Amino acid sequence: MAFSRRDYVRGVIDADGSVGFTGQGLPFVSLTTASTAIGAYLCHYAKKVTGAERQIKRNTRDGIYNVLYTKEAAVQLAAHLYLPGCLALERKKANAAAIQPWVRPTDMKVAPPRRRWSAADDRELLRLGDPAAAAVALDRTEQSCFMRLWRLRTGQTPMPSR
Repeated sequence: MAFSRRDYVRGVIDADGSVGFTGQGLPFVSLTTASTAIGAYLCHYAKKVTGAERQIKRNTRDGIYNVLYTKEAAVQLAAHLYLPGCLALERKKANAAAIQPWVRPTDMKVAPPRRRWSAADDRELLRLGDPAAAAVALDRTEQSCFMRLWRLRTGQTPMPSR
């Protein structure tokens, strides 16, 4: 039998993930793993299925990855993984089915896709040294430029290479 990526990812979610609703009633699919390879593979696979991009980073408390998909991405990923008749834990199948009817409320805004900072952006931000001027030059918010500049200056974000 050929390797099935869908079955593999569903098995990983069954073993170390969760499917359901958050305390605020939003659908989610999540995975907790110590494995960089498994976390990165889920991100790669889910991006192909949902278009939602995730960057994994170990949490500071215990050094593990927590990968989370919410709202439309969670509904889409759960529907893709938990097909009718698939081999899966019954409670996860039931939760995957339970989140399917979720529809974004009309008053809930959709966050625009995040724009990643490039090394060139970082260099320009450091050259200008002023969040207000950088916001205009880089077409970003002043708050975004302020936080990025602070992270660069305090070492929380590595300095860009030349």
